[in-house]
Amino acid sequence: MARNACCEVPDRVTPHMFRHSRAPHLYRNGVPLPLISEWLGHSSIETTLIYAYADTEMKKEAIEKATSKNHPIRNRERFDVSELDDDTIKKLYGLK
Repeated sequence: MARNACCEVPDRVTPHMFRHSRAPHLYRNGVPLPLISEWLGHSSIETTLIYAYADTEMKKEAIEKATSKNHPIRNRERFDVSELDDDTIKKLYGLK
């Protein structure tokens, strides 16, 4: 029935496919990872991190939210995650 309503729906749809599409959608729309982890029933947030892949625009917005305006990383096209401190990384993952 879903395929009849939308031709982009694959021929075979599984519950796991819904999890793999809904979780990143929630994450991209600002739902914190701990909440997504609870919603999915994961016992560890580490399991939820597979859904937390981010596109370039998400990364840029997260860095802007997590760093001060004069932070040197905000003015770069590319950056090395190892340059971020622990507090900033926690903010990016919604853990703080």
